Amino acid sequence: MVPSAAATVDPRLQAIRNFEGKYPRQLWWLFLSEMWERFCFYGMRGVLTVFMTERLLMKDDEAQLRYGAIQAFIYAMTFVGGYFADRILGFRRSIVWGGLLMVIGSFTIAASPENLFYIGTSFTIVGTGFFKPNISGVVGMLYHQGDKRRDAGFALFYSGINVGAFLGGIACFELGDAYGWEWAFASAGIVMIFGVAVFGLTKHTLGPLGFSPFVPEGTAPTPAARNKILGVYGGSLLAIPCILLLVTNHAYTDTFMYVVGPLALIWFAMGMKGCTREQVNKLVVALVLITFSVFFWAFFEQAGGSLSLVARNHLPTEKLAGITITPNSVNNSSNSLFVILLSPLLGLLWLRLGRREPGMVVKFAFGFFFIAAGFFVFSRLSDYAGPNGVSSLMVFSFAWLLATIGELCLSPIGLSAMTKLAPQRMFGIIMGLWFLASAYGQYLASLLGAGMAKVPETASPLERLRGYTDGYQQLAIYALVCGVVLLLIAPWARRRIGVEE
Repeated sequence: MVPSAAATVDPRLQAIRNFEGKYPRQLWWLFLSEMWERFCFYGMRGVLTVFMTERLLMKDDEAQLRYGAIQAFIYAMTFVGGYFADRILGFRRSIVWGGLLMVIGSFTIAASPENLFYIGTSFTIVGTGFFKPNISGVVGMLYHQGDKRRDAGFALFYSGINVGAFLGGIACFELGDAYGWEWAFASAGIVMIFGVAVFGLTKHTLGPLGFSPFVPEGTAPTPAARNKILGVYGGSLLAIPCILLLVTNHAYTDTFMYVVGPLALIWFAMGMKGCTREQVNKLVVALVLITFSVFFWAFFEQAGGSLSLVARNHLPTEKLAGITITPNSVNNSSNSLFVILLSPLLGLLWLRLGRREPGMVVKFAFGFFFIAAGFFVFSRLSDYAGPNGVSSLMVFSFAWLLATIGELCLSPIGLSAMTKLAPQRMFGIIMGLWFLASAYGQYLASLLGAGMAKVPETASPLERLRGYTDGYQQLAIYALVCGVVLLLIAPWARRRIGVEE
């Protein structure tokens, strides 16, 4: 959002950015809001593939393709939500509107999971598009340009919101598995109400940040501004039937993914026209990081697809200290638990390293190296399996530990990098592109997972597991190659970024 001249010198904004210590206090309220959105998102991610195979009776490959389409559209809509936040609604209205649509979507599915699943999912897709990119964009606005505490702030934000992902990954699946899947979807709607309420009650702490460019703080909207805002609300509702059509038809999904990326890049290029040479250099590096993130998420987002089915069909239920540990709860929550435990430590490590801290591109390379290690361990699951195809939950968990370290080297660093590299007037667009890359990652992940699931109908459980583990070994190799390439281009990126890196 383009700030007004008054906003750039607003003493409240200066007070926010001149905070003492490691973190601004507004960060805590923002991650409490995002925490519940992550409960909703990761709770749904953890149940969708199993729900579709067991309740909607889809085959494994079909369920993964449908899951990938849903996830891809969720992230694709963040580009749209970021754009309209920048241009018309402002971040505050966008976050509240998106959260309310997510509430409606969750309760719609809960009312009749078999009959209303796709309609409710379409509401959730549009709602997430308005909520997710804009709350992350506000976090970046809490810092001065060049503030070295920004990465640590995003690491803490990332850790805090993963509390919601951890709780949602366990609660939604266990509720659905034990009492019926409608309870999984209803729980997501309930907690999303909390997320919207927290933001609504604490948004006053943001000072001048997040207002609509058409309705400055303390002013009433003009008739023209009101019509623009109402037009966005109405247009987002009209988009829901279109999303419904896309999600339920593979051919339309493929066409959408082939078209939306090039259009987004054209729009990005048009936005660069008014930028200085220094800003263009930074935006080119941002685009390179966004491109690599597509491949990272294609590997990592096997979590909700192929790894969800591996956990359901090829891992044992075990007990720890008298507590029953189910494989899908481990798959849905171990990543978040490791993020909670490791993210603050990694953020503090970056601060402690000071001038020796590796640059953002090198951190991205580390992310690929660790996820390569994680998928190499996933590929060894078949070595620990018996004739029944049931493997080791411990090995599976260790693989998630390695993959999570990789995520922490890339995802919060990427969020922080986007806010560093983009001029403020392009915050919403660049955050939308960042999440659009996740959409393509999800789409590619579903294609990879569906390919792994294609084994003969007569295949034994062990042969089915090997179909997945052979695929994971290939993903480990691809991730390793990406990491090496990033290391090679790191000096070039540093020269283009300059001292900000």
